[in-house]
Order: sequence, then C-alpha cells, then structure tokens
Amino acid sequence: MASISSVGIGSGVLTSELIDNLANAERAPTEARLNRQEEGITAQLSLFGQIQSAVTDLRLPSRTLANPSLFESKSITSGNSAFSGAITGSSAKAGIYNLEVTKLAKAQTLTSGVFSDKDTTTIGTGSLAITVNGVVSNITIDNTNNTLEGIAAAINSGASATVTASVIDTGSGYKLALTSNETGLENTIDIAVTDAGDGNGLDEFGLSRLSYTAGVGGIQMLQPQPADDAGFNFNGVAVTRSSNTVDDLISGVTLTLNSTNIGVPSSLTIKNDTSAVVEKVSEFVEKFNALQTLINDNSKFDPTGASDNGLLLGDATTRTIMNQVRRVLGTQVEGLAGASVQSLAEVGISTDFQTGLMTLDENKLKSKLESSPSDVSALFSDQGRTTDSQVTFGSASINTKPGTYAVDISVAATRGALSGNVSLGANTIIDANNDTFTIKIDGTTSASITLQAGSYSQEQLAAEIQSKINADANLVAAGKAATVTLDGSNQLVINSNIYGTSSKVEITAVDTNTLAQLGLDVGVGVDGVNVEGTINGATAIGSGQTLTAAVGDDSEGIRLTIGGSATGSRGTVTYIEGVAEQMVDLITRFVASDGSISVKNDRLNKELAMIDEDRAKLNERIETLTTRLARQFTAADIIISQLNSTQEFVSQQLAALAGTNQDK
Repeated sequence: MASISSVGIGSGVLTSELIDNLANAERAPTEARLNRQEEGITAQLSLFGQIQSAVTDLRLPSRTLANPSLFESKSITSGNSAFSGAITGSSAKAGIYNLEVTKLAKAQTLTSGVFSDKDTTTIGTGSLAITVNGVVSNITIDNTNNTLEGIAAAINSGASATVTASVIDTGSGYKLALTSNETGLENTIDIAVTDAGDGNGLDEFGLSRLSYTAGVGGIQMLQPQPADDAGFNFNGVAVTRSSNTVDDLISGVTLTLNSTNIGVPSSLTIKNDTSAVVEKVSEFVEKFNALQTLINDNSKFDPTGASDNGLLLGDATTRTIMNQVRRVLGTQVEGLAGASVQSLAEVGISTDFQTGLMTLDENKLKSKLESSPSDVSALFSDQGRTTDSQVTFGSASINTKPGTYAVDISVAATRGALSGNVSLGANTIIDANNDTFTIKIDGTTSASITLQAGSYSQEQLAAEIQSKINADANLVAAGKAATVTLDGSNQLVINSNIYGTSSKVEITAVDTNTLAQLGLDVGVGVDGVNVEGTINGATAIGSGQTLTAAVGDDSEGIRLTIGGSATGSRGTVTYIEGVAEQMVDLITRFVASDGSISVKNDRLNKELAMIDEDRAKLNERIETLTTRLARQFTAADIIISQLNSTQEFVSQQLAALAGTNQDK
C-alpha cells in the first residue's frame, strides 16, 4: 500500500502515516487468519504427499506378492559335481531324484590322413556331400580351395550348421579334422565324395580320401572319437540322451551332465524357495507399518490444547483409508474356507490392537510355505482353482469378483486337419516319385518339402513327414507347426498345432505318386473350431481352446483353457483374490484421479486458491479504505486550514483593535 504524502499538510495531525496505521490495523486480523489457514493447509498438503508416497510404497511389495509365480519359486541343489540342475519353468515340482551318470554324450570327430603341408599340396577337386542327422551340406572343391586350409574354409562356410572343420598340426604333418556340432549317435557324420579327378568317389586317390560312410568308415578318414549318447540311471531307470543337457526328463528343470559318477549315485533336490516369499512379506509388513506410524504420529490428541493436536486428528479421509486397509488385512479370504490357511494371522502376521502395527513370525510363515504352499499363495495372490483336470485357469481381471462359477461346454475346440485316403501298408518306399510336397499351415505356405528316400514303417513315415514339415524354414519363421499321426485305418492325418478357426491345413502340391502311395493330394482339410460354452451361466467368448467370461458378469475377466473333447458340465472354477491382490486394487483406487487421496489433495488445493482470492479481496478492501480515508482526511485538512486562516484573520483584527484602544 503506497503512503499518501500530501495528507496532513493543513493540520499536521491527519497524516498519511495515520492512514497507513489505520489500514494496517484493519488488515492485520484478517491477514493473520489467512496466514494461519494457509500454513495449516500447506502442512496438510505436505502430509498427504507423504501419505500418498507411503501408500504407493506399500503397493510395490503388494504387487510382487500378488503374482502367483513368486510362490512357485524353487531352489535346486546337486549332491555331486557329476551333474547340476537349473529351474527353467514354473512347472518344476519339489522332489528328490537320484542320478548316476555312466557316460557322457560325445560329438563325433573324423580326421584325414597326414599331409606334408596345409596350404600347398592339392587334395583333389569335385564335391563333398556332408550329411548329419538328415541335413545335407554340399561343398564344392575346385582349384581355388583344394588344399587342407581351403577345404576347411569351404566346409565351415557351407556346412557350419552341422560340422566344424579345422587343420591340425600333428608335429609330423597336417590333418583335416571334422567335428559334429552336436553330440549323440544321431549326429554322426557321413561324407559322400564326387571325385572330379577319376570319377571314383570311393578309391584311395584325390578327393576320395575324404569320404566316410557313417557306421562303416572311409578310405583314409579315421574316427578318433566316435559319437555317443549320454547314459545315466534316473531313480534306478536307465536313460539315454543325445546331449549332456537334458530338459525333457524333469518338468521345468534342465539337467547338465558334467562327468560320470559310476557306482556313486547322488541326489538332486528340488524344494520350494521360501526365502523370496519371506523377504517380500517382511517388506509388506515394513511398508504397512511405515504408513501406520505416519498416521499415528499425526493423529495424536493433546488434552492441554487443541493447537498441539495432530494434523490428522479427526480427519475423515485417513480414517476411511485405514479402515478399508484393515478390512482387507483382517478378513478371511473368500474361497479359502476349509483351507489350511485362511487369514494373515495363520501365516504369522499379527497386529497390535493399540498401535495398529503388524509383526511377522518368519518361522511360522516358512512352516506354512512348506506344508501348504498353494494355500499361502492363494492367501496373498490371485488364484483360480478348477475341478476338471483338463480345464486350466489362465487369468482374471480387476473386474472379476471372487467366487465359484460353473463351466459348461457346448462345443470343444478342434485343430485344423487333413486326412489321407489310403491305408498305409506295413512298409512304404519313399523315392523320387513320391518324396516332395508343399503344404500350407495356418495360412503360411512351406517351401517344397523333400522326404528322405528309404523304406518306412507306418509310424516312421508319419514321423518323417512331421519332422520335415516342422523343419521347413518358412513355417519355422512364422511359428507354424504340425503333428502327423495315423487314424484307425492307418491313414495319415496332418493336424495344425493350434486350435480354433485360424487352424488350417492345406496341401498345395504333391509328387507323381504321392496320392496313390501316401494318400495325400492337393486340397483343403477341415478347419478347426473355437471352443463354445458358458461360465456362470453367461455365454463366454471362445478363441481356440481359450474361453473368456462375459463382460458384465461376476466372472468377467476369467480366462480358461479347455482341454479335451468332452462337452456338457466341466465342473467349476473358483476365483480367489488374495490379500496382496486386493491391496493392489485398493491402493490403485486410492491414488486414482477420483480416489480419496486425490480428492483430498484437490480439496486442499482449492482451499489454497480460495485463500488467494480472499487475499485479493482484502487488498481491494484495504485499498478502498485507504482511498476513502485519504479523501476524508484531505477534506478535513481543507476545513482545518480554512479555520486556521480565519483564526489568524480574527487574531489579527483583535490585535489591531487592541492597538487602537491603546493609542487613545
């Protein structure tokens, strides 16, 4: 407020300083009240910022505990260095297995005869057809690469997917060495030579010196290390594998065979890893206590004076928040009635009724994790339990309500299929007239597929066709695959590996005798169909084998995989929403744009804005008061000035009269 310096000239009393003092006296009580209000609201905003941060911190461990995979964690230990194991999937089950490794898988190595040098002596020209496990690599050898080093480079360039070539300095000469890139008997090396020198690929001269027939041998190529499968006893059962890495023996576990332990079988132990769960539950308790302590410290009542009460004393927002949190933490989880674990208290989490703080008995939690891992998982995370072993719970959504829902199937999902129309004999000869075809799987067309020539039993032929289809580069790149089986009449059946209306099989080209001898012809098979049915009596959405509950129903968001072909009632699915999952949903609502914390912050910010408006109005009122006082003081000044002038005139006149009288 600017001072009015011209006021008070006439009187010397009604000054601008007096106006300022009067205006400040008028401003002071209102401004003090607004300052107190602003200070209190700012403090509340700061405090609710801390509460929001504490609530968000609680959501982090809640989100981890809400994930069922946390409770599926396993640890694996080996009792012998001969083998080791690693958990590679959630399907791993706790158990103790005994292993005795009797031999390791080996890759075959072939070596040539000795040559005096590696880069000068010519070996011969022609071509090498190197075959490993049915994969043929054709290598051309000419005058530019017909030394040991040249041949090794050519092989590594053209057959790098199956073998590795090198030149070995033996100390008394040089040898060409070929080693299969994979271990096991199925990965033996066959080298067929086309010798451009003398036309004989099996003699002892020229390029023929590199020929080798798997299981027979060669002219000069030797086998210093034969291929071999790994052999081991698994719980007393003899097992062989082509690799020292075994991932198809124990579900969700990859075994690595390092050495042999003949006569000393040892254990491989898989058990539930409770440490990760205990750590997250401990963090959950810690973050809850931090929130509760923050609210306790700011909700204290001071009987000596209201000015010392906590900012949150009587606050409805925090009272509502904590009531809802405690309701989640203290209520038995729906769907766990009759289970070995139904509430937090049963896993060692207790609450002090005076402070509201929680404590964790880690030993009790570990004990429950060992004895009832599935129930502990359901206590914290979301879980679906089905009564039909072929119905698998996939997921739920934020809209899914806990409960038990009936599952009924009217149409089971199928795969696209194409059937042959010739019953295969005991043996089928594959030759140049029936060995090629082209197929389209789920809309992706293969390159021309060539079967390996030979005589096949019915099962062998189905396996050969399946292998070649699933090895096609076009189909592999698109993620498409097929299964080839025999029906009851020994006719070939080709199925897509996916279910539903996008599952299709079509043969687009065949060889001369393919129809007559294999029963396969150009044509479109029968498309697959989607599963159809209801969940909780409401029509669900089917896609392949996946059935998704209807929107708007209590079961909304439930996704099931319906296996098997049975229709009608398929039992029930029970959705359990654990404490941590509920907490995540609850906190998400708290901090949402329309949540209680956001609404509280919005209200406090509006109150601050209203204080700013009140300050502006106060300034306007004081400005008006100042202007009015200045005007009034100025008018009074004029009157006083006039009176002073009159007084001076009268005084002068009286003085003059007094002087006249004295003269007489």
